[in-house]
Amino acid sequence: MIEKTFTIIDEDGIHAQPAAILVSNISRFASEIILVHNEKPVNLKSIKSLMALEIRKGDRIKIFADGLDEEQAILEVEAVLKIASLVS
Repeated sequence: MIEKTFTIIDEDGIHAQPAAILVSNISRFASEIILVHNEKPVNLKSIKSLMALEIRKGDRIKIFADGLDEEQAILEVEAVLKIASLVS
């Protein structure tokens, strides 16, 4: 299992468009990928669950990946978050 922590810097937090891109890119991985915000874990492959967290600027999130492709999955999460300018 791999864990990585991020702080959201986008003024709008994680809103619909970057959430959709993130879920779309992550769904191809076999590993279980969990996002934890305010101690609430959700499946990062579920847009509905991700949007329900209402992640805002300044919030810290943890991503956990567990499975055969966990390293690639964490790298992809980080890349998408950076491309979408959600984290620095």
